[in-house]
Amino acid sequence: MVKIGVGLPTMQETEKLGPDGVARAARLAEEAGLDSVGAADVLIGDGTLALESVVTLATAAAVTERIKLDFGVLSAPTRPVAMMAAQVQTLQYLSRGRVRLGVGIGGFPGSPFWTAVGATGTNRGRAADEALQALPGLIAGRPTQVGDGPEVTLAPGTAVPPLLVGSGTGDAGLRRVARYADGWLPSGLTPAQLKVAVDRLRELADEYGRPTPFVHVGVHAVLGDDPEARRAMEAQLAGFFQLSPEEIREATVSGSPQEAAERVAAFAEAGAAEVGFGIDGSDFLHQIELAGAVTAYVTRG
Repeated sequence: MVKIGVGLPTMQETEKLGPDGVARAARLAEEAGLDSVGAADVLIGDGTLALESVVTLATAAAVTERIKLDFGVLSAPTRPVAMMAAQVQTLQYLSRGRVRLGVGIGGFPGSPFWTAVGATGTNRGRAADEALQALPGLIAGRPTQVGDGPEVTLAPGTAVPPLLVGSGTGDAGLRRVARYADGWLPSGLTPAQLKVAVDRLRELADEYGRPTPFVHVGVHAVLGDDPEARRAMEAQLAGFFQLSPEEIREATVSGSPQEAAERVAAFAEAGAAEVGFGIDGSDFLHQIELAGAVTAYVTRG
């Protein structure tokens, strides 16, 4: 059965929800029966409102007991590997093993934040590969060499969280997923596009002699009766993902919980084990309640 998660309110939604928004949303998601909450790593430094993802998920962990905590995804080029490992190890320890670690090459290279932390737009794939190689040992508390630097041992060692890689559908990204990851984090795809990519991922995993990673697809969603929010979402995504209006409707989820469950089923049929809703509706907390209703429809089959 496909599982459903939601992204936490870390961007413009915080203007309405305020400092308590993350905690309220995380508690509500757990009460609604959702499987996971996630935080994106969208630090640009140009005044765009974005909460830092490690602190966001630490807040969610403190007010919940069961729900999984997803990084979707940490930007490897902007974060020193040893510090990333220490933060994830601590969160994994304090949350009693609920972390799922998503890693990627990051977006917005050349932005003010990237420049301020000394990250460049070059060799992003190499930075992600080095992080993916070192993180399991560091988090587990084993002596681990970080790149060409010294051997580092972090404590307390914890169970290594499932490792997920965010990427597009190109071969370089899918090879990184197939080689290192337990799961793949794509977004902005129609079910038809997802199926093609999953078939290719399966081929690449076979080449590496590894199990095919599970798929957690990110899907923008406006649930319930909110036509204005739906039109705004579709217009914004059409430009960002370069999809036709018909493809945008296929790549997003909207409508009643029953209608949304049918869209979720299409992604599941294409190979997704999990669907993560990026909420674009105007009432964020009510959208989480509706996502819980979608889960109920999915559970009933």
